Formats: sequence, structure tokens, C-alpha cells
Amino acid sequence: MSAEAIGMHMPPVVTLDDLAAMNATDLYGHRYETSPEGVLSVMPPADSEHAKIATRLTLWLAAAGWTAEQILQVAGIRIPGASREGGRIPDLSLWRVPPPTGVWLTVADLVLVVEIVSPGSEAMDVMTKRYEYATVGIAHYWVINRDGALTAQLNRLGPSGEYEEYAKMPLAWLLQTAPADHLG
Repeated sequence: MSAEAIGMHMPPVVTLDDLAAMNATDLYGHRYETSPEGVLSVMPPADSEHAKIATRLTLWLAAAGWTAEQILQVAGIRIPGASREGGRIPDLSLWRVPPPTGVWLTVADLVLVVEIVSPGSEAMDVMTKRYEYATVGIAHYWVINRDGALTAQLNRLGPSGEYEEYAKMPLAWLLQTAPADHLG
């Protein structure tokens, strides 16, 4: 299908309800997100390595006492902007208390977001989402790079309102520590 044909069917402004419908009806597992400025992003479907990494992190957090209601995979979050809201879908999110049921959750009580870098998502995960998550005050932002060591880059929100990297290690090393060592 041509870009012109797709464009004819797109609304002039993509809302969070539009994104929810697009995500629900995509037959191929793409994730649709938008920035607060209205930039639509189509993320590629996750592969099995991506799923294994997310599962390992989930089990690690659960073993430390976080409940299944506090550890969410691919839950949408609202990113407020000056004139509209965007919607992002982190690969993993950790909540102080279980969030209410919904498609697009507010960032209140959101402790950590994790992005697992997939081919084609590098710039979005490392730059764009880093900025947006910092802007809305999410305390911790981790990026798992799919290099040979599965390098985990751990960032926390600094006094300047930007993320500061405080640790970088192979995922296997991270999983030998206690989550509390990194989320305090």
C-alpha cells in the first residue's frame, strides 16, 4: 500500500484512543506510539530474544518481592505535553503500587521503565524516550542493549531533571544483584 493511500485513512491528529485501536488491530505485532508533539512511531514486533530478556528481568524483580501487578510488560503510559498527550509503551515498567486498569496509565507511582533495544529502535530507545521519560519525572530508566554482553545501562533522574548513568554492566551481572541496590 502506498504512503498516499495510508495517509488518506489517517486522522489529522492521532489520539491515544486511535493508538489503542491501532495496537489492538495490528496483525503483525507492531507497537504504535506517539510523542506529545504528535510524531507517530511504529515499533517493530519483538522477537524471542527480546521476550527472554523481558522475562528474565520480570522474574528477577518478582524474586525480590515485587508483585505481578507491579511489574508490567508493554503497558502504555501517558506522556503529557504542552498541548496534548503522547503515549509510549516501555518494554517493562515497575510501579510503587499496582496501577489502575487502563490502556494508557499515568506516570504517578511509576518507579522504573526499561527499554530493550531492538534492531530499528536504537534512536527511539536511547534518545527520544530518554528525554520524554525524564521530562515526566520517571525516577529510573534502564536500557538493555542487545550487544554480546546484553549491556544494561542504568540511569536515574538527577537534580537537573535529566538522566545520569550510574552503572553499566552485563545483564547477567545485574541479575546477580538485588533490585533494591539500584532502585533506592
